[in-house]
Order: sequence, then C-alpha cells, then structure tokens
Amino acid sequence: MENTVEMDSTSSSNKTRTLGFEFKGDGMEYFKIWIVNVLLSILTLGIYSAWAKVRTNRYFYSNLYLDDSNFRYLAAPLTILKGRIIAVVAFIIYSIVSAILPILGMIMIVALLFAIPYFVNQSMAFNNRMTSYKNIQFRFSASYGQAFMVIYVWPILGMLSLGILYPMALLKMHEYLVKNSAYGTTNFDFNATYKEYGMIFLAMIGVLLAVGLPIWGLITMVPALALISPIVITVVYIGLILFSIVKINNLYFGSINLVDHRFEANLSIGSLGLVMLINLLLTIVTLGLYLPAAKVRMTKYFSSRIVMHATDSLDNFAAAEKESISALGEEFGQVFDFGI
Repeated sequence: MENTVEMDSTSSSNKTRTLGFEFKGDGMEYFKIWIVNVLLSILTLGIYSAWAKVRTNRYFYSNLYLDDSNFRYLAAPLTILKGRIIAVVAFIIYSIVSAILPILGMIMIVALLFAIPYFVNQSMAFNNRMTSYKNIQFRFSASYGQAFMVIYVWPILGMLSLGILYPMALLKMHEYLVKNSAYGTTNFDFNATYKEYGMIFLAMIGVLLAVGLPIWGLITMVPALALISPIVITVVYIGLILFSIVKINNLYFGSINLVDHRFEANLSIGSLGLVMLINLLLTIVTLGLYLPAAKVRMTKYFSSRIVMHATDSLDNFAAAEKESISALGEEFGQVFDFGI
C-alpha cells in the first residue's frame, strides 16, 4: 500500500508529506502482454515491435502510482514505427556502404560518433515528453556539448586518470539526466557531490582489498584452496555489484529535488540480493518464461524503496507548452545500440 505520512517540516506554515511510490502491476498479467508482443513481433518480422513497446510502457507507467495518481505513457505506435523505419534504413545503407567502400564506411562511423550526443538528447527529450503525471508532461532540454561531455569526455578522463575521475564521470552523467529534466515548466535539481560518489568507489576498493588480499594469501600458503577460489571470487564480485547498485541508487535518488520537494531511496543489499536471487532461480527453472514476472518483481521492489517528501500539493505545477519531438532519436539509439 502507498505510504503517506504527515510530519512537521522545517517551516511552521507547511506540512511535509512522505509519499511512497507503488507499482500495482501483476506478473501473470504482464506475462500475457509480453507473450503476445513476442509472438506478434516474430510473425510480423518486427513491425509489431513498435506496438509492443508502447503496450509495455503503457502497462508499466499506468501501474506506477504516486499520491494516488498514476503515470501515463503517451507515445503512439506509428510515431515509434516511423522513427524505427528511418533508423533501420540508415543502418542498412551504412552496412552496404561499409561493405563496398570501407573508407567511406569509416567516415560514416566517425560522423555517427559525433551525431550520437544529438540523438541521445533527442531520445531523452522524446521519453520525457511522452511521460505524464497528473496530466503534466515531463521535459528534457540539454545542449549538444553537455551530452558530448558525459558520453565521451568524462569517461575518457576517468580512464586516463586510472579511475580517479570515474566518480566525477558518474556524477556528471547523473547531473545531465536530472538537471536537464523538468516536470512541466519546473526543473529538477541535483545536489550530490564528487566526494559522496568518491566515497562509494573508495569503499568498493576497500572491500575488494580487505577480502581479496586474505584470499590471495591463503591460496599462496595452501594451493589446494585454489579449487574454490573461483566460487569465492564470484561471490565477492556479486557482492560488489549489489553494493554499488544500492549505494549509487540511494545517493542518486536522495540527491534529486523538485523545488522544495525531495526524494529518498532506501535500497538494501540483503533485500535487493534476495529479489535478484529469486528472479534468477525462477527464470532458470522456467527456461526464461519467468522473465516478465521478474521484471514486475524488480519494479515493485524499486518502487517500494523510493519516496517523495512533498512540502506542498503536487497539483501546483504549470504544464509546459506543447511541443512535437520526434521518436527518431530514440530509435536510432536502439538500432545502433547507444543511449543512456
């Protein structure tokens, strides 16, 4: 059930309500949508995939609730299909040109690399524009330079600095996603720091050293233990993945603000690990048929762990002016396998 609790805010004139997100979807219900999407996409040689995408997004968006109101996905299948056809045709042309004229194909690759930031911006703008809550649509507006920095420059600096700037690269990515997004005419803000991201990475390195060095020492002294070292390494690796997912998501959501409204996430390693383990085992046992239910289970978990501390009514936001944004950017991202 959605959690709504009233508490005194720092302002004597306002009340802060803690609003819990709730996902009301059902695994079996979504399985029916998923299996039909798969079969019709195969039968129509992929043409139905645009309708499949819209049906899936509409199901998940409409079942996500906040303050007793659900989200909506507004994109039309034909819009998705048109963008997808253009993207596929462009990919076919590139494949043919590369096979006949490799040098020209390389030039096209370079051109595409410089075009990717533009298409990523378009994809983000389309996704936000097609998302609605309380009849107000979201927006996304970022410059080409901002996208270029988070896609290329910051990750490269992270590598060149031997990982020292990886936390900064992740911080800049999150700032790009949040600060350029808006709910109607109201922009989101992001207040995390490099130090906070750096502490997560340092903790991961510390855990790796604290566990890895003793294991290496034991194997050196007792070579027979080398037989179980792959198992131990796998467990440590999974633990680090869970740790990073939990800490980064908690920091990410906890650093988002919408005017005076703020968000908070409370993921834990134990609960997330349990959800992932159940999903993995049931997916293996059912030979993949549990995948739709696994997606629902994971969505329910994340929704239940994120709250919004609202200082005022969520109805007090003005809707942004309507604008038309093409789905081409998003579909190029799917065909050429890039995006955020």
